[in-house]
Amino acid sequence: MAVNEVRALLERHGHIVQEIDGGNDHGEDLHVTFVRSGQRTEDSVAVQVKGGISTRTGKGHRVPVGDHGDNWRDGSLPVLCVVHDPERGGLFWANATRQLRRAMALRKTAKSIVVPRESVLEDASLDAFVQKMRNYLARERQGVGRWADMAGVEFAPNDIVKFFENEVAEPMVFWQRRGEPYATLLHHDLDWEPVPVQEWMLRFEPIPSIGHVILDLAEAHWLMGCFKSTEWWRRPAERHDPV
Repeated sequence: MAVNEVRALLERHGHIVQEIDGGNDHGEDLHVTFVRSGQRTEDSVAVQVKGGISTRTGKGHRVPVGDHGDNWRDGSLPVLCVVHDPERGGLFWANATRQLRRAMALRKTAKSIVVPRESVLEDASLDAFVQKMRNYLARERQGVGRWADMAGVEFAPNDIVKFFENEVAEPMVFWQRRGEPYATLLHHDLDWEPVPVQEWMLRFEPIPSIGHVILDLAEAHWLMGCFKSTEWWRRPAERHDPV
C-alpha cells in the first residue's frame, strides 16, 4: 500500500516510476526519473518506502538504516526515505544520502534516517520537492554535492562552488554566494564547519594561512585563484545585473 501511494503521487504528476524487484531486501523499492514539460530529464533517485506505525516518533518518523548505510551514502543514485502514515497526513520524506554523509562528517554512525513531520510529500508540495531534488542532483553531477551534505549546507543554483583536493587527498571547498562580500571555506580538517573568509585574510608567509586556518602552499595558491576569479560575484547585485 505504501509503495502504491508513492507511485500514484509521482505518476499523477507525470514522473517515471519503476519498482525494484526485491526492494525490501536491498534497501530501495523504487527508481524515480523526474519529467519536465513532458520530457524525461537526466535526474533520477532511488526511494526506500516504509508504511505503518512502527517508524513513528514524537516529531516524525525514523527509518532504520540496517546494513544499507554504505550503499545509501555512496551509491550511484541518492536515496530518499518515504514513510506512508495516513493517520498523520499521508507521505513524509527525507534525503537518506544527505543525512548519512553528514553523520560521517561528524564521525558518527547513523542508525536511522530522521523523517521530519514537516516534510510532507503531497500534490501541493510535489513541484517544490522535485525542483529541490533536481537542484541537488545538479550539484551531484558537478562533484560538489557530497561536500554540501558533509557540511550540512545548501548550495543555491547560482552559487559559485569550487573544489580542491591536496596531495594527501584532503578535500576543501570554496563557496561564493551572490553579492556577499565574503566567501565560505569548507575544509576536511575543520570537520566541514563553514568558515567565512576574505581575500585580505590570505597569507603566504611565514606560513600559508587564511585567518586561523593553516594551509599548504598549493591550497593557498588555489584559494587566491578562487578569490580572483569570483571578485565580480561579490559585487553588489545591481552592479552586475543587466538593466
